[in-house]
Amino acid sequence: MTAVKRAFDFTAAFFLLLFLSPVMILLTVLVRWKLGAPVFFRQKRPGLYEKPFYFLKFRTMTGEKNRAGNLLPDELRLTPFGQFLRKYSLDELPQLLNVLKGDLSLVGPRPLLMEYLELYTHEQRRRHDVKPGITGWAQVNGRNGISWERKFKYDLWYVTNQSFFLDLKILLMTVYKVFRSEGINQTGHVTAERFRGEGAKVRGGSS
Repeated sequence: MTAVKRAFDFTAAFFLLLFLSPVMILLTVLVRWKLGAPVFFRQKRPGLYEKPFYFLKFRTMTGEKNRAGNLLPDELRLTPFGQFLRKYSLDELPQLLNVLKGDLSLVGPRPLLMEYLELYTHEQRRRHDVKPGITGWAQVNGRNGISWERKFKYDLWYVTNQSFFLDLKILLMTVYKVFRSEGINQTGHVTAERFRGEGAKVRGGSS
């Protein structure tokens, strides 16, 4: 399964990058024009077996700060252009480069923040027993609109039941969900509530 999955990931990412290169070049120019430099949001995330890697996205927020030098709240930095990128998941396209490198798979639990690692239960840490993905079972079953408890339940179900045909099903469901723009944000938030550890009843999650 691992060799087949890696071969499929590499081949699909390579041809998707070729096919989408005009779109990505256009988005690079637009992000630079509308949001400034850097064009990419680059952040350390935990990968397979919690090994860190640098996760790529197109920027969707400005870098505006207050007088104390701290970044303004997300809702003040997320522009209409950034909202458009998020609505249709265009900000995620640079992650195809992560797939080529082998840091990400097309399908797997979404890589969350490094600081969440110390908050996981032993069972929740099992989500790192497989390579993280651009999309996953939790993303096609609610994404940021579901509770952390349910999100981890979906991730762990995928770890136990992963297969090539399940991945194909998730990819097809992802295309449908992207066109419907479902589950992009948590209700009442422009991004998502942070994970606060076992027992947290907040909804959504950083993706």
